Amino acid sequence: MHLSELSHPNQLHGLSTAELEDVARQIRERHLDVVSTSGGHLGPGLGVVELTLALYQTLDLDHDKVVWDVGHQAYPHKLITGRYNDFHTLRQKDGVAGYLKRCESKFDHFGAGHASTSISAALGMALARDACGENFKSVAVIGDGALTGGMALEAINHAGHLPKTRLLVVLNDNDMSISPPVGALSTHLNRMRHSKPLQFLQDNAEEAIKHLPFMHGELPPELKNLKESMKRLAVPKLGAVFEELGFTYMGPVDGHDIAGMVKVFQQAHEHDGPVLVHVATTKGKGYPYAEADQVGYHAQNAFDLATGKAYPSTKPKPPSYSKVFGQTLVKLCEQDPTVVGITAAMATGTGLDLLEKAVPNQYFDVGIAEQHAVTMAAGMACEGLKPVVAIYSTFLQRAYDQLIHDVGIQNLPVTFVLDRAGIVGADGPTHQGQYDISYLRAVPNFTVMAPKDEAELQRMLVTSIHHSGPCAMRIPRGEGEGVPLAEEGFEPLEIGRGELLTDGDDLLIVAYGSMVYPALATAGLLQERGVRAAVINARFLRPLDEALILPMAQRIGRVVTMEEACLAGGFGAAVVETLNDHDVLVPVLRLGIPDVLVDHASPQQSKEALGLTPPQMAETILKRFGATIPAVAPREPIAA
Repeated sequence: MHLSELSHPNQLHGLSTAELEDVARQIRERHLDVVSTSGGHLGPGLGVVELTLALYQTLDLDHDKVVWDVGHQAYPHKLITGRYNDFHTLRQKDGVAGYLKRCESKFDHFGAGHASTSISAALGMALARDACGENFKSVAVIGDGALTGGMALEAINHAGHLPKTRLLVVLNDNDMSISPPVGALSTHLNRMRHSKPLQFLQDNAEEAIKHLPFMHGELPPELKNLKESMKRLAVPKLGAVFEELGFTYMGPVDGHDIAGMVKVFQQAHEHDGPVLVHVATTKGKGYPYAEADQVGYHAQNAFDLATGKAYPSTKPKPPSYSKVFGQTLVKLCEQDPTVVGITAAMATGTGLDLLEKAVPNQYFDVGIAEQHAVTMAAGMACEGLKPVVAIYSTFLQRAYDQLIHDVGIQNLPVTFVLDRAGIVGADGPTHQGQYDISYLRAVPNFTVMAPKDEAELQRMLVTSIHHSGPCAMRIPRGEGEGVPLAEEGFEPLEIGRGELLTDGDDLLIVAYGSMVYPALATAGLLQERGVRAAVINARFLRPLDEALILPMAQRIGRVVTMEEACLAGGFGAAVVETLNDHDVLVPVLRLGIPDVLVDHASPQQSKEALGLTPPQMAETILKRFGATIPAVAPREPIAA
């Protein structure tokens, strides 16, 4: 059977192991061909090809439900659920999403882009099934990295308390998340991974004893529970932990042995209560470069499939904001042993891998546990350390209570660096960093800021570390503006003080963070039309520079705000509120992300769709204010 013929996973039912292995080969070929061409998550999907095929042999996807944790490991799932022919559009505008989306396919039973949610969702489906008198299987597939997330452990704790609720949890154990998994559970997994399987001992002990000459083929009552007792008397292992929590544990099983997994999954479905099947896989399976470098090949931009190397850039690019942050933090940590860096399983993404290599004693990775990261940092701050917590904007949402309760209310000097703030591109709505301005504005005692470029990032980081209260700084994805960087002696900023970049009498543009340079470009286009715009780099959201903004707004009488974030409760809203509070009642045009979800596309495509490119913003400004500015010539569309 060729994958292009598949429109329903049930079509795979009844295929022989050899035929399924051929399907597995086709999945890997298509997977590699598409990701090497357009980019995407590589290693996770390659590792679960056989797991997916084996699991789906035991399910009826017209009725049964499967929840894939995070979703980037579900490329094989997409390829056998009718998306083979469109798979070349992966992560492209209007194409196949990089994560699961309920609106994309009836087989995507639950959407997710954040880790550790699958067990909760699958348990919820199972409970709804039982409440409605229905009969279907509910399955969660979760990686060992995602198992470090507290939400997954909360769900396991609840499910184990429901002995009659049928739920299957498949633990995809590849010993590798985006950053190496940490914690006691990973230690248990690793111990099992490198020792002879204890399953053989458990499965064969009773039979061996029964066949001793003096046993006559039977076990005495006191040895009936020998198998269970041996689990607890043997060396520590994860299975006993799950069984103590109320799960039936099965495994570990070879995650690339289709026939073996089919057998185990069929046995698991026969149990009435919650079952965990522990499957050992190899991340990047079938592609040697991905197997050898499981972190580097977790996700890739387009690359040469033959060599595994990324295509060289056509021209040199400035360093990324993440890299500049990481390099600057390394220097600050080397100068001050009380400065420490904290990440939640995203060392490479946030630039903290540089700190791990250079000053490992001042580096902490807590796993996929953002809530813990924030409160641990608060504890460190109580005892004199200066913690810097680097987490993606979209992931810090998971620790909102901790920001308020543990850091803000106690006014503790913790620095938060929100990477990937703003429009992030191909990962889609679960990863857009569009809400942090809104959710940080109300947190007590916080100073909130955003740099216009990578040099200002350096100064803001120093400012935050030396401040006596909590600070948050948002930085965008991708390379910086290419401005000169300081090697040392980074000069702090005066908190709450913005800067006037250009002056003018017709219009006031107040821009925040990544929108400052687009604001300058917009002002340049307006200048060509006879509109002289003043441009302020706000620098700070909280506190706003009222001394700079208020008198200029009063004098000019027309204000435009620009932000790469949602408008509801955002930076523009803060400016409007400030103007209103001081009776500066002038018209304000807010430019940013309206009340919409930003789907997967390139950042440039998303900005064009939202009207956030300089030519579009200039045109919008002229439509709003042109009639009130005498110097404006008859309007013509501004060329891109």
